[in-house]
Amino acid sequence: MSQALQERSAAVSVAELKRAWSAVRAGDFRGPPRFGENTLRAASPPAATPDWHPATGDVVVPVLGCCGSSGATTLAVAIATAAGCSARVVECASVTSSGLVAASSAELGSEERVWSRGTRGEVVLERLAVVVTSVGEVPPPPTSDRLGELTVLDIGWEIGQVLGTPSWVADVVRDAPHLVLTTTATVPGLRRLEGALSLLDGGKVCAAVLGPQRAKWAKSVQHTAERAVERLDSKGAFFAIPHDRALAHDGLTSAALPTPLLDTARRLLERLLDHDRTVRTPHS
Repeated sequence: MSQALQERSAAVSVAELKRAWSAVRAGDFRGPPRFGENTLRAASPPAATPDWHPATGDVVVPVLGCCGSSGATTLAVAIATAAGCSARVVECASVTSSGLVAASSAELGSEERVWSRGTRGEVVLERLAVVVTSVGEVPPPPTSDRLGELTVLDIGWEIGQVLGTPSWVADVVRDAPHLVLTTTATVPGLRRLEGALSLLDGGKVCAAVLGPQRAKWAKSVQHTAERAVERLDSKGAFFAIPHDRALAHDGLTSAALPTPLLDTARRLLERLLDHDRTVRTPHS
């Protein structure tokens, strides 16, 4: 793993500065996304998108939500933030489903009118600027300017769709050494988690459950979760995402993430990378 992943760097690359200036000239800087005819016309990708392979030395962590409103996008941003090093979040959802629209502290414009790029402190946020109707239409992420980077992929599609559709997204999910599933502390949420685990290699999966601590779950939830949670918990791969009222009401914004969430993300990241001695976060 490149030393760049281990060190915090405040420097901004020349490429980023050029993109920021282009965004200013185009009137896109810090502006809200604009939907309309041009967006829809730009959303006609080729029948088959190219493969995507991360750069040598990069670490890729896909995050998949087992059900809606399980905090997958927020956790992806929290993991990248907690890493304390060169990191980016790549959101694979269609522009109309983006959870990153209000998350940037600065917008750097778009790349070929397909990917919108923003920054949030030292974390780069990249989200689609076009409409896609299936995971097979998601174009590969832009090439990163930074070497030895942590890339957190916010998949944004149902796990069955991902694995059943030929695409670079499916290849990454199958091949990634680390994988995070999110769900809610409800009976439907835990059933979805159980189903997702049956489709994946359980040895590389961590699960993060949004809601109260496990000891405070309803009996029906405890009973539903018993097999899946016990299996994950025995490997230290089960994490609780604390409920935050502001995030629940306002969604992900440019405001700082709550400390309990960042603490959970940091412990999760350390668990994911604990077998790779070349990777260490500043807080480990």
